[in-house]
Amino acid sequence: MPDPLGPFEYTWPFYAGFLLAYLVGSIPFGLLLTRFAGLGDIRAIGSRNIGATNVLRTGRKGLAAATLLLDGGKGIVAVAVGWQFGTDMAVLAAVGVVLGHCFPVWLKFKGGKGVATAIGVWLALVPNVGVVVCGLWLAIAFVFRYSSVAALVAMAVAPFLAWHLEGPQIAQAGGAIAVIIWLRHYQNIRRLLKGEESKISFRKK
Repeated sequence: MPDPLGPFEYTWPFYAGFLLAYLVGSIPFGLLLTRFAGLGDIRAIGSRNIGATNVLRTGRKGLAAATLLLDGGKGIVAVAVGWQFGTDMAVLAAVGVVLGHCFPVWLKFKGGKGVATAIGVWLALVPNVGVVVCGLWLAIAFVFRYSSVAALVAMAVAPFLAWHLEGPQIAQAGGAIAVIIWLRHYQNIRRLLKGEESKISFRKK
């Protein structure tokens, strides 16, 4: 069967780049950090998620911050390396690293929600969009106190900004990332529709 993307001798670097980005995204920093800290399996508490928000539920703010930075760093590194080989490789790396975080092969494809990694992707892919996404997430989270709503809106807006600033190719990659993240938030969406989604608390416990 012929390769739909063209001759394999030309396309194999793109497949390899996508796979490498996926494997980088699959590194479960939240799980690793909490285990190294002696807190056990993060998937056994709270939302059972490996992301920074669930790590914060352990009461270890430093570990949560480290998880956030490392998860975001995965996106930055993958895209930054991809840029060295052109736009095509950068956008493939962008989608691959987010897929890896959300569906890591090491954890039977049950990973995080992908927000921090996607923000890192945008900061490396189109820095102006990345800054807007960060600001939009913070503003919506502060006003409405729903982390999930902030993430869903920010990720939905990002492709349109990218289209305006960079054109269709990067916008299409952003659209794919938005779809992945919306799919990973399907439970949050159900809770929002039922009025059962937890709000962010700004009070000190």
